[in-house]
Amino acid sequence: MVKINGNELDVSGKTIAQYLSETNYSTARIAVERNGEIVPKSQYDAVVLEDSDTVEIVSFVGGG
Repeated sequence: MVKINGNELDVSGKTIAQYLSETNYSTARIAVERNGEIVPKSQYDAVVLEDSDTVEIVSFVGGG
């Protein structure tokens, strides 16, 4: 199980890119932190989620 934004999810074995695609996140306006470290967007296809990972996905909101 992987904890994503506080929720335990069964997504072990998926890449960050796969998870984001399945959940309709727009990669242009988010940042992903895995186990306390920011994951560069260029690595989303390469980083595989593993059991006990903790992931935070933060969406940027513009304002004015």
